[in-house]
Amino acid sequence: MFFFDLDGTLIDSNGVWKEVDRTFLSRRGLPYTHAYYEGVAHTILPLAAAFTREFCHLDESCEEIIAEWMDLAKDAYAHVGVKNGVRAYLKQCRAEGRRMAVVTSCVPEHCHTALKTLDLEKYFDHITFAHQLGLEKKRADVWLAAAKENGVSPERCTVFDDSLSACQGARSAKMRVVGVYDSFFAGDEREMRGFCDVYIRSFEELLWLPEQKARKK
Repeated sequence: MFFFDLDGTLIDSNGVWKEVDRTFLSRRGLPYTHAYYEGVAHTILPLAAAFTREFCHLDESCEEIIAEWMDLAKDAYAHVGVKNGVRAYLKQCRAEGRRMAVVTSCVPEHCHTALKTLDLEKYFDHITFAHQLGLEKKRADVWLAAAKENGVSPERCTVFDDSLSACQGARSAKMRVVGVYDSFFAGDEREMRGFCDVYIRSFEELLWLPEQKARKK
């Protein structure tokens, strides 16, 4: 079974959160730093809010921080684009009879909006939300839960993700991992290439060549 991350893997949405973070911090006269990015990137909102509250020495509650983030993001997920080659690859996987699901740290509201707007929902059997599990994707627990929800053994799963930590979590669950390039995390490319079973800069790299298509008929 194939498990796909959403942000930065299927859709070009990492920029949404970078802008949200910059605006949130600037309202408080704080700079957007690499240390802050490291603390909030690729994690679920409750944990990112707890980190932000402590890191920035804020008086607001985690709930208030999340509410402001959600307000800043607003309907951005109704306007994000799909990454190159994604539609064609999902269509190809469907033609091969592969089962597919989404495993994401994105909140359900944004995930459903993006998948519906981009007409991608039809490809997936299930969506596992790390947000609802209260777990980060760098932990094997999320991936084991996804496998259990879909009735498949972890060893039969392949994960597509732009996050090195998520790929490490999936590998610790005994899953095969495909690293996906995203410009916002280009600094991780070298390490991703060394760690992942496969690394791609675009899903177009996984599409059948014309002669391969002919042989499959």
